[in-house]
Amino acid sequence: MAVQRAALHGMLLLAVAASGAAAAKVPAVYVFGDSTADVGNNDYLPWSIARADFPHNGVDFPGGRPTGRFSNGLIGADFLAIAMGFSGSPPPYLSLMAATAANSSRSSSEVTRNTTMAAAAAYMSGANFASAGSGLLDSTGSTINMTQQIGYFSDLKDQMSNRLSAGKVADSLSKSIFLISAGSNDAFDFFSQNRSPDSTAIQQFSEAMISTYDSHVKTLYHLGARKFAVINVPLIGCCPYLRSQNPTGECVERLNQIAKSLNDGIKDLFSNLSSEMQGMKYSIGSAYQLVSSLIQSPHAAGKLQQPSRSILDTKPRMPVISHLFLRYICRFAHFLPAGLEEVKSACCGGGRFNAEIGCTPISSCCSDRSKYLFWDLLHPTQATSKFAGLAFYNGPAQFVSPISIKQLVEA
Repeated sequence: MAVQRAALHGMLLLAVAASGAAAAKVPAVYVFGDSTADVGNNDYLPWSIARADFPHNGVDFPGGRPTGRFSNGLIGADFLAIAMGFSGSPPPYLSLMAATAANSSRSSSEVTRNTTMAAAAAYMSGANFASAGSGLLDSTGSTINMTQQIGYFSDLKDQMSNRLSAGKVADSLSKSIFLISAGSNDAFDFFSQNRSPDSTAIQQFSEAMISTYDSHVKTLYHLGARKFAVINVPLIGCCPYLRSQNPTGECVERLNQIAKSLNDGIKDLFSNLSSEMQGMKYSIGSAYQLVSSLIQSPHAAGKLQQPSRSILDTKPRMPVISHLFLRYICRFAHFLPAGLEEVKSACCGGGRFNAEIGCTPISSCCSDRSKYLFWDLLHPTQATSKFAGLAFYNGPAQFVSPISIKQLVEA
């Protein structure tokens, strides 16, 4: 019976992957990063407390169930994958490997069948390797660091190569999107050790981070990646938790300076790598600029939901959101939140700014999640993630550059 259940699980994975890939604009999406992109890998790490497999997480997800996403519903990786023609983010890698990892006593032939099914599912739609609490540096966190995530991808590629010709695998990977969303946890760790770093310390930290990022990207490139969709470090000093720790209740600007320094380095890194490595293309979505814009003009997204001639034909009064983006985004109004109203406090949590403790089943949870920028003490709501996904996929250079993710997909 257990074997039958495992086989059925594998067939269901393949069916879901095939249905998502049928109308997809790229062969697959491979996701790497931290809790901003994790869709449930940490659910398979019993020792980790960096998990979101409990309410109120997932309250707005189809079926109202927690999935391991640090959100009330879908996250940015889901919306970007949807824009590419998939049903959502590819499944967490550890869910594809669960049968093998949890049943090491099975026969080698059965383990081989399971890994082959996992490889087939990943070939159809990709896999998500992101792990909450991780960073670009191996020393950050205690979950699945970036080196290990890339190692998992390498293992998966080997399984794909056992099933398909090397040429087919290389062709698929060269056209697939490699989505990376990481760096925030490294910045948090650095800041926790030095609350008042001077410009020299910030520069030294940034250089070490960028050197590590460089190594990770080159490893992925040599494994077959060519199209990189990168989400930079958000305006992390303005997260509700940081506000709750600041006596003034304002953003922690020194942490934002660290994020900006990292983002400047990321921009230069990918520009340099794309000129060095043949066939490499990239797009950088600015989570930093997007969060900054929404904090300054929280109602902008809501105004876009009701397009009118006055919005389209007159000079907008919202200087933070560009006029060209208004024209584009009004065509997709059904994806947008009704307008944010709360940009400082968390929807789910407790204490000052509802962010001194995390989101748990006994936490206070707001009733209208679509009005909040932040879901919990650190992470965005589904409403914010919708806006981000749209802005990064085909928004203006203010939010995504040097090309949009849509242009990257079509390149």
